[in-house]
Amino acid sequence: MKEKSNILLNPMLWIILALTLGLAPFYPEPHIWEKLKWIISGAEGMRLIDWLDFLMHGTPWVLLTISLIWKLSKD
Repeated sequence: MKEKSNILLNPMLWIILALTLGLAPFYPEPHIWEKLKWIISGAEGMRLIDWLDFLMHGTPWVLLTISLIWKLSKD
């Protein structure tokens, strides 16, 4: 019997979202990269809006990772 497709476990969807929403805006550097550097350096001066922004740009990357781990463990 064929297994039902689950949109949450579709890696192509998360790859597209990670490369668009996860990296936007692209110039002068990807937003998620900017936030990660800020957090690694101590997150000094980060406000709630910055944390929510990090969550928004980081979620596609987390879901992509979960989707890939799930797909690789099923094979």
